[in-house]
Amino acid sequence: MAVRASLSRFPWDPELQEACGVPWGVAVTPLAFANEIGQAPLRGGAEGHRLPRCDNCYGYFNTYCELDQWSWTCALCGALNGLSAPSIDRYSQAQSCPEMCSSFIDLEIPAEVSENEGIGARPVYIAAVDLSSSEEFLELIKSALLAALEALAPGSLFGLVTFSYKIGLYDVQGPIPVVKHVFIPPDSDGGLPVDLEDAMPLLSFLSPVESCKDRIAAALETLKPTTSWERTTAAGQGMDGVFLGGRGFGAAMSALVSYLSSEYGKTFALARVFAFLSGPPDYGAGQLDTRRYGEQYASKGVCVDIFAITNEYTDLASLKFLSIESGGSLFLYWSTDDSTLPQDIYRMLSRPYAFGCVLRLRTSSDFKPANAYGHFFPDPQYENVQHIICCDSFATYAYDFEFESNTGFSRHSESPVLQIAFQYTTMVPYEETGNAGSNSDTRPRYSLQRRLRIRTLQYSVASSVVDLYNSVDPEVVSSFLVHKVISASLVQGVREGRLLLHDWLVILTAQYNDACKIVQFDGGNTTTVSRVDVAFSQCPQLQPIPRLVFALLRNPLLHLHEEGVHPDYRIFLQCLFSVLEPSSLQRAIYPVLTSYASPDKQAYPRHSLSRAALLTSGSPIFFLDAFTDLIIYYSPAADASLPFPPPHDCLLRRTINRLKQERSITPKLTFIRGGHDDATAFENYLIEEQDVDGSGLPSLSSGFVSFLEEVAKNVVEYLS
Repeated sequence: MAVRASLSRFPWDPELQEACGVPWGVAVTPLAFANEIGQAPLRGGAEGHRLPRCDNCYGYFNTYCELDQWSWTCALCGALNGLSAPSIDRYSQAQSCPEMCSSFIDLEIPAEVSENEGIGARPVYIAAVDLSSSEEFLELIKSALLAALEALAPGSLFGLVTFSYKIGLYDVQGPIPVVKHVFIPPDSDGGLPVDLEDAMPLLSFLSPVESCKDRIAAALETLKPTTSWERTTAAGQGMDGVFLGGRGFGAAMSALVSYLSSEYGKTFALARVFAFLSGPPDYGAGQLDTRRYGEQYASKGVCVDIFAITNEYTDLASLKFLSIESGGSLFLYWSTDDSTLPQDIYRMLSRPYAFGCVLRLRTSSDFKPANAYGHFFPDPQYENVQHIICCDSFATYAYDFEFESNTGFSRHSESPVLQIAFQYTTMVPYEETGNAGSNSDTRPRYSLQRRLRIRTLQYSVASSVVDLYNSVDPEVVSSFLVHKVISASLVQGVREGRLLLHDWLVILTAQYNDACKIVQFDGGNTTTVSRVDVAFSQCPQLQPIPRLVFALLRNPLLHLHEEGVHPDYRIFLQCLFSVLEPSSLQRAIYPVLTSYASPDKQAYPRHSLSRAALLTSGSPIFFLDAFTDLIIYYSPAADASLPFPPPHDCLLRRTINRLKQERSITPKLTFIRGGHDDATAFENYLIEEQDVDGSGLPSLSSGFVSFLEEVAKNVVEYLS
């Protein structure tokens, strides 16, 4: 569990927090293999139920609690709690108790073993394929699903379903794949004339991967797109022969979830649905009921990942709830030609994940969480409790804080304490041997293991604005800025989101100049622009922020369709950015540009994103990491003897391979030889010489320098 605070020292009181102007909160990656400095949790056995809890705030006992022979004092609320006799015995041998040795622990919660556990714990994966598509689309899906089959562990169950104007269910357990169809009424509210369970029993639909892999592959080869004649005949013709469509995605998803939920807890503990879309839902019940989605679908154990491969408007703004609130992901690919779909789905299935997760954040009594951000749904009854249907090691959530009262942290109180509890379930494989005389073979099975991961942190307090500025983590600050502008743009519009971001930077710059006594409020006297320090020269921790804000204003996340950004792409970025951990998010906003003297020798680790930086560096090779894009650019002046593209065994290639392995999605790798190839893809990232102002609209300015001049002018207006 990695926890990164935007301020490593917390503000003393609300007045200091307001004067600082920096978001105050933490970014949490609960299933990360280690904490933010690389330390793994101290793991324990089935003793999570033995961990003492506070009678007042229900916080867990931890290393910051005061302990005596018969009682302990809660580090969060200060309440005195008695110890039970078993706990007294247990803590007499403190070194054997993880919670006495580390503030970062991971314990198993024992559960009763049910007789159905061997079946119910088997992972279930469903591929839902859009047949109202093209041959190229289906070829890509086949490649992706063949890659997925290689990533699935033995013992997994797999189901193949198709949708268009009808739903197709595949039974591949026999020698020949059998498909049963259920037609979708064009004017229905989502109901089908026949339940899917009646068309094909679920246990016939779900096939063991280890014994049916070849037959699943054979079934994939039979997938063909529905013809325009079929779709027109099924959907009928509108007025004047207008085609009404044939992609019944909404009805198919509703029926599929109901189909799976009939066996939830018996056949499976979690089902992951991979929905492949080639265009907008346009037939039957196209609208999905996204209200209270998380509560409805969490009880059915279904996680939905959406893969949209289309350049049509698909209304991802509506469809995104199906994935993000179920713990799934949303992917968008513009074409089948250069899609990384096979790599993405293989990568997704190869990494560990947890399900049925509950995330709870508790604080000491002087402050509390104000807002929570991420792909979860809040508990309807308890505050600061979030439910996550499916969570992997990359998923990150954020909380910002506020004070309980105007007094802030009392001088007599202890240092502020934060405790994050993450309860989750994983599937643990084990070998199940058939009984003598049984006709069942030995094959891998899984048991469900419920675990509790707890991280308790104590922070120091800053008593001045300058101390707070020196404790800033700019990457975490940028995460909060992204969450806040996404929230603002969804409620008030994209333009308002841009204005809020620009105004925030102006106010922060003014507050910094005032706190450092560079430019102060001077009773109405005119302040010259040249006196304003917009580069935060006295505070290294704040220096990256102007560039991050400038880049975020340039980002497609905050641009409209009329400004050249497809609305579905903006929604894709919202979903991606809102789940990235801070370091990855910063690369996605302001890419890292590195230069190399040769493929085996790095020249300089970081350059500004400008043409001037390329010219002054004198390096022949540049490597740009924009998270979703990796670009190798050879300068036109590069020596012709330098190998192009870089050899596979060189330092540059090894760096690229390492970065690709660390990503939650597969970045697109591009090689460009300046003077020979089209360099537009690389030059578009050199944003510091591109125009932007506070509204994000075209201006007469000339990039980042003029942007800073504009900010300085706004600061003068603010201070005057």
